[in-house]
Amino acid sequence: MPAELSVLWVDAFTTTPLHGNACAVVLDARGLDDATMQAIARETNLSETSFVFPGDAESDVNVRYWTPNGEIPLAGHPTIATTHALREAGVFAGRDVVRLKMPAAVVPVAIRPGDPVTYAMSQPPPTFLATVPRAEVATALRLREDDLLAGAMPQTVSTGTPQLMIALASRDALDRVEPDRHALFKHAARDWFSVHVFARGDDAPAALVARHFADFGDVKEDPFTGSATGGMAAYCARYGIVRERAYVVEQGMHVHRPGRAHVEVDGEPPDAIGRITVAGAAVTVMRATMRL
Repeated sequence: MPAELSVLWVDAFTTTPLHGNACAVVLDARGLDDATMQAIARETNLSETSFVFPGDAESDVNVRYWTPNGEIPLAGHPTIATTHALREAGVFAGRDVVRLKMPAAVVPVAIRPGDPVTYAMSQPPPTFLATVPRAEVATALRLREDDLLAGAMPQTVSTGTPQLMIALASRDALDRVEPDRHALFKHAARDWFSVHVFARGDDAPAALVARHFADFGDVKEDPFTGSATGGMAAYCARYGIVRERAYVVEQGMHVHRPGRAHVEVDGEPPDAIGRITVAGAAVTVMRATMRL
């Protein structure tokens, strides 16, 4: 008899179905090997699929996140989606804070009551890695070099997953980005996983508007990227691009799946940035049984 898996399809960083970023959450992944998890991630063909395992002394649950191309050590929207799915399933009933263990870190998530309920992911303090020449990045995005924010060097930042941060001078430049994927990703093996491009928002409430480019099978532009939102907040705090310590970020409009997150920066920028909190809502759009 085929194995049956309970799966919730959750849209994260939104309260509107079919907006934000979708994640399939396999509620009980015990017994699944790596090859099967990879095959399921290819089947869903989402930017990430989440697999939930029993917790241990450090965590309430252990989770593994897979793109169609492989496993990643930490991710934001699957963390929001997984916490939401387990709360709906009754696993986290009555809990204010839960701990999700993934390969990169044990990540605390606060469940904040309200309408809507929001899930606040506490990401590890940032690591600032290599920079990339501005001219090289501008060419790869099919922009002029002066479309990049003056004085801001593209740099890899990690709060668990290394991603290249690129600050642009205007929302117009962000709208004009048309990446040359070969040029953009030929150096990815150096120290980064994907590319986060952003600009100051034109209007309240969003302080920043972002786009995210990766190589997730058929997913070329990610609708909302929670891990990169944390790295972006750290980058902006370090270089004074955003001086507020708590603000709103928007992403996904360019792929017709708008999403929104609230970020909070701990510590003392620029040199002593602490944990980054990325918070958002989520909505379940499908409950399914997968037969293997």
